[in-house]
Amino acid sequence: MKRSHFVKFTMIVLFSLGSVGVVGGSFFLRRAFSSSSPNQVITDTSRYREIRHQLWLSQNEIKHFPQEIPQDTENLRIAYSPGVSQASVFFQARLKQSPAQIEKLLTQYRKLAKRQYRGGDSNDHANLPNGVPTTLFYTSDSGGESFPPSFEILVLNAENKGRAGFKWNHGNSYGVAIDSSASEIVYWAEAW
Repeated sequence: MKRSHFVKFTMIVLFSLGSVGVVGGSFFLRRAFSSSSPNQVITDTSRYREIRHQLWLSQNEIKHFPQEIPQDTENLRIAYSPGVSQASVFFQARLKQSPAQIEKLLTQYRKLAKRQYRGGDSNDHANLPNGVPTTLFYTSDSGGESFPPSFEILVLNAENKGRAGFKWNHGNSYGVAIDSSASEIVYWAEAW
């Protein structure tokens, strides 16, 4: 009789330890994945220089971004995501400047643009005839994904890195979005 009590006691202890292990293990796995899964978007404007000069890997894609934020800049907003798993990597800097400076930038970038769009977002632009993916409005005040029609989106380059039959599955694009009426410019680069 003692042997059967010992076996039952051992089984109860083993099942209890197994349950604690499963619950504890799932807790730690959940914490590990929840801290690294969400796409961490950096919006701290004091990190602009670090992102511009160190974190963004392809300097060619952001050579049109200002080296430093101009002193007369107002309402600076940034959005940077290093991308996690299948997520896009993006960098945007939105700033307000004098109307004269914005007009000068608009003239400069219109000459360099390979594509031009009015408002919308990456999906809208890519689905147009001969369209290319651009970006979403990550630095929007309202959290919206589309640029309002007042923005002129100027694509400086877009590179398809997808495979045949699955165009734009991977690629990158960069450019500027300019709203002359609000004297704002959004510098953007995105890779997916």
